[in-house]
Amino acid sequence: MLLKLLVVIVAYLIGAIPTGYLVGRRLGGIDIRRYGSGNIGFTNVLRVLGPGPGIITLLGDVGKGFLAAKLGFVTGGPNLAIITGLTAIAGHSWPVYLGFKGGKIIATGFGVLLALAWQVALLALALWLIVFLLSRYVSLASIVAAVSVPVSMVIWRESVGLILFGLVAAAVALYKHRDNIRRLRQGTEHRFGRR
Repeated sequence: MLLKLLVVIVAYLIGAIPTGYLVGRRLGGIDIRRYGSGNIGFTNVLRVLGPGPGIITLLGDVGKGFLAAKLGFVTGGPNLAIITGLTAIAGHSWPVYLGFKGGKIIATGFGVLLALAWQVALLALALWLIVFLLSRYVSLASIVAAVSVPVSMVIWRESVGLILFGLVAAAVALYKHRDNIRRLRQGTEHRFGRR
């Protein structure tokens, strides 16, 4: 029991690693929170610092989610993997290293999902790409992909634990995108590639 609790804490700390912030400091010499949208995620790093730092941020965020979920799986099986996946997502959203102000979970959540249910992850990625290419809205693509996760899990008849994971992750993603949702409704959301 103590080992499992320790693994959950470690998963949170892994998820809380602020990849975009560290990339901004190392490769750009800036605090990425002071530029662009102020977010530490892939999209803002890409817009502010370019494709190289953006890709590093994306891979780092996906990787930490995958690692945290796999750590739980190896230590305690699929149920613990769900818990460590959720705590990694919580860490990314509310990182202790940055005063509990973090990112919007999409990349980290994708990494967790790859470890827990890869087919659901690939469908979510496909939907993200389709919506983004059609609309040029990163936020809209992210929202659609997030909402698709619990729906896909029900369709594929995944376990109750995975479906609950999908519901919680989607709810967190929607909450983190609440300002984007408001701007989308008002028609003031920025399209990618436009100032």
